[in-house]
Amino acid sequence: MLSSQQKRTQQQIITELGVKPEISAEQELTERIAFMKDYVRQSGAKSLVIGISGGIDSLVVGCMAQQAVEQLRAEQYDAQFIALRLPYGVQADAQDAEDAIRHIQPDRFLHINIQAATDAIQHALKQAGQNFSSPQQQDFVLGNVKARQRMVVCYAVAAANAGLVLGSDQAAEVLMGFFTKYGDGAADLMPLAGLTKQQVRDLAMQLDVPSHLVHKVPTADLESLTPLRPDEAAFGLSYEDIDAFLTGQSVSSEAFDIIVRHYRQGAHKRQLPASPLKAF
Repeated sequence: MLSSQQKRTQQQIITELGVKPEISAEQELTERIAFMKDYVRQSGAKSLVIGISGGIDSLVVGCMAQQAVEQLRAEQYDAQFIALRLPYGVQADAQDAEDAIRHIQPDRFLHINIQAATDAIQHALKQAGQNFSSPQQQDFVLGNVKARQRMVVCYAVAAANAGLVLGSDQAAEVLMGFFTKYGDGAADLMPLAGLTKQQVRDLAMQLDVPSHLVHKVPTADLESLTPLRPDEAAFGLSYEDIDAFLTGQSVSSEAFDIIVRHYRQGAHKRQLPASPLKAF
């Protein structure tokens, strides 16, 4: 049973992240696609770009983006959607990513392997004398480089095509700080903002996404030493607990403490760079 103070903290976080306890998947899709279209028009962009990982979040954003540009073209505004596959070497769940691309049917598709660029950065660090405290720390750092290298490629493709980069972070990941600063957390638009993990799945079902992708075990898959490590293993609790917190339901004191600790530790990721003009 949460205390009154804990409930107030929970509600404050829910409000800050803009989460609604219940949604209409059809209405959310309509409104979020309209948001993407409006942003494209106002910015004068000609393309939308995102990396498709094989997970449900990027797949849903990809489907929304393809619908957005098709609607724009029907309204006499020229725009295209470019989907990227950005594996590091051989991706363990490559088939899921291919299935996602097949379902989206993007206007354009580019396959760019980031391993050479990522390994070059790691090699340069070692050549410069940067040491790591353990293989696990080195693997963690490399995982962050992978995430940021993928965003480098997304922005390069966007720049070459007068485009905007889409992100796929949703409220559960933002709550837990489970994204890489200036990696997958860097984008021009975040179409899934304010949605729980289950709500993203609800949108996926509305989009007729294949069941095996809707219910796939979520994984960031950034660590080479533990490929396809489930997000929930990193969190120390389930997405059900996280979604319950985000929709104002009761959670255990242990789950509350884990969630709030992650939220506070990840505060710097949700802010613009700190400066003397605006203290952190």
